[in-house]
Amino acid sequence: MTYVRLLRPQQWIKNLFVFAGLVFGRKLGDGQAVGLTLLGFVCLCLISSAVYIINDIYDRQEDKLHPRKSKRPLASGEIGVPTAASLAAGLFVLGLGGGWLMDAGFGVVAAVYFLLQLAYTFSLKQAVILDVVSIGLGFVLRAVAGAVLVHVPISPWLVLCTFTLCLFMGFSKRRCELNALAGGRAAGRAEARGPHPAGAHRRTLRVYTPDLLNHMTTLTAGIAIVSFMLYAVDDRTKAEFGHGARELGEFVSTCLLYTLPIVVYAVFRFAVLVEHGDVDGPTDVVLRDRPFQIAILAWVLAALAIVYQPEQIKALFERITGG
Repeated sequence: MTYVRLLRPQQWIKNLFVFAGLVFGRKLGDGQAVGLTLLGFVCLCLISSAVYIINDIYDRQEDKLHPRKSKRPLASGEIGVPTAASLAAGLFVLGLGGGWLMDAGFGVVAAVYFLLQLAYTFSLKQAVILDVVSIGLGFVLRAVAGAVLVHVPISPWLVLCTFTLCLFMGFSKRRCELNALAGGRAAGRAEARGPHPAGAHRRTLRVYTPDLLNHMTTLTAGIAIVSFMLYAVDDRTKAEFGHGARELGEFVSTCLLYTLPIVVYAVFRFAVLVEHGDVDGPTDVVLRDRPFQIAILAWVLAALAIVYQPEQIKALFERITGG
């Protein structure tokens, strides 16, 4: 069980972004593409676990100052550094080697992702703003890797929506760290002036304050929502999902906009949980909060129906409205 905790399997949920190209490239009906994406997901999980181990080795002294991270196998001394380093090397070779054998393009993107994560571990996470930007780019690379693997065009909207949403989650993660290191809920009422106790754990947390992070999460949440709205009404979206029929494309665009309340609810629910110190981070929200899970499931089901069955939905809508 100790070695399983070292791999952080709960974080593998982040690699689900690799399925974005498969879903929105309308290749769910292609068994080979589905199989490749599943294997790509496994490869990314192996690589990301290797990164988490390297991060834990590098941060083990700082992690001892954190109420939750101090229980990690390396920080607590349950596993030694040489053993952990050997495991990380093995996971990296399996993940990147397997990805490269499947598709050279996927292997290149996976290698870039690994290098970005190393840069984050050893340098970027100590640079204010760049730390969160690098987190967002990591999610973008996951999505791009999935698109490359199934050979679908890399939509600029895939990049923009993924990046802006993950900026919001990244700044929210920093807010959670302030909460944890300042006594949970009390952090939500912490005074923005003066050094924050979280600075002893990570240098950037000396700069990030509750008020500053509130501004950043508010701004990035708004940008993420607007990005989704622009994606829904974009002519390329209408052409892609309307199967070349202008009227059907307009209908699909309208239906995607009708899912906006679900998107807004999910984003704001996430923000409420972070603000009140009820969660440890984005992964905690996704895995534990039932209302958020229901909202995400509802949006995914609606989006799948709109993207894959637009003619049937349009016909049903016309029967109901008498149009």
